[in-house]
Amino acid sequence: MLRADLEEKLKQFELDSELELYNEYQRIVPEFKYVVETARRLYLANTVDMQSKGTGANIYFEIVLKDAWVWDIYRKTRRINSAHICSFKDVNIEELA
Repeated sequence: MLRADLEEKLKQFELDSELELYNEYQRIVPEFKYVVETARRLYLANTVDMQSKGTGANIYFEIVLKDAWVWDIYRKTRRINSAHICSFKDVNIEELA
């Protein structure tokens, strides 16, 4: 019984946190110029520099973001001055209207 209560509270906490994160995203998206989506995260940023590195089958992407916000439910601070991301998977960068 106690375990079921704890699991329910954790589930509700995650749902509440996701809703809070979504509401924050909706509030701040107009402050940013780009949306950057990687396999692991979604970012908002005002400056994006992406370079492809490597050769042949060993190509990866280096992305540098400045003045950014990261979609991450478990971070205390989602606004970041800069981020350096390396990815071997697809990276989508969209300019916001």
